Amino acid sequence: MEVVIADGLSSDLTINKINEFTIKHPDLEIRLIENPDRNIPSGLNRAMAEAQGQYFIRLDGHSVPDKNYVSKCVENLELGKGDSVGGIWIISPRGSSWQAKSIALAAAHPLGVGDAKYRIGGKAQEVDTVPFGAFQKKLISKIGGFDETLLANEDYEFNARIRRSGGKIWFDPEIRSRYYASSSFSTLSRQYARYGFWKARMLRVHPGTIRWRQFLPPVFIISLLFFIIGGLFWPILWSFLVIELNAYLLILILTGVFLAVKKKDLILILGIPIAIATMHLSWGSAFIWSLIKPSLK
Repeated sequence: MEVVIADGLSSDLTINKINEFTIKHPDLEIRLIENPDRNIPSGLNRAMAEAQGQYFIRLDGHSVPDKNYVSKCVENLELGKGDSVGGIWIISPRGSSWQAKSIALAAAHPLGVGDAKYRIGGKAQEVDTVPFGAFQKKLISKIGGFDETLLANEDYEFNARIRRSGGKIWFDPEIRSRYYASSSFSTLSRQYARYGFWKARMLRVHPGTIRWRQFLPPVFIISLLFFIIGGLFWPILWSFLVIELNAYLLILILTGVFLAVKKKDLILILGIPIAIATMHLSWGSAFIWSLIKPSLK
């Protein structure tokens, strides 16, 4: 097996760690290449251009694959389950703080992420996307590589092209990797704002790919703005604003209480509502901003 690592001109100890690992594992072919553009899609394309194998299996940072990750990916591909296959994230906190624990649970809860199977689990089935993805080299010749104009959501856009070409994305829960979520609400906010911004940019090319889980946060924010601004002219709308906010907060708090009891950790009563609200508001606001920004240039 060949491992190709695309490094975005690291200034920390990344290169040293890779070199140390290479020395300790002389039987494994490891090639380190530079990614001068320092973004994910360009790194992926450069790595795939260098790779010589029949299969491409993508692995990103902040995650650790299960010991049978590669074999399960190849097994699904050889059985023809999908043109791109992937599995489930076992989401873990990045640290022991109450914020990190809350974020990890929120990132795997349907209220926070909707019906994304790779986060909440489910049986093996065809889906709209999987994390990372494993596919045959010939797929790149058919649909092209990753879109380097997208600094996030490049994987979803890639999967959208697979589906548009008549292919399918396959989820197998036996393909497992451990993903380490954000450690603080501030980093979570920046992460989801990036996701929302680039999701809107991706939808300009693939407008039919939006799912309800992606549609609801911007609609929620638009409704809040409508009630707030409309209330200046029709005060009755402020009553609807109060009702909507109270209902939203009640759902968040009940979710926090449920998880606090389940995990026997009372701080989750506070942490879960903050984490989920941060995800919704950051994603939705950035999505809306991305849609209106061109008209402001």
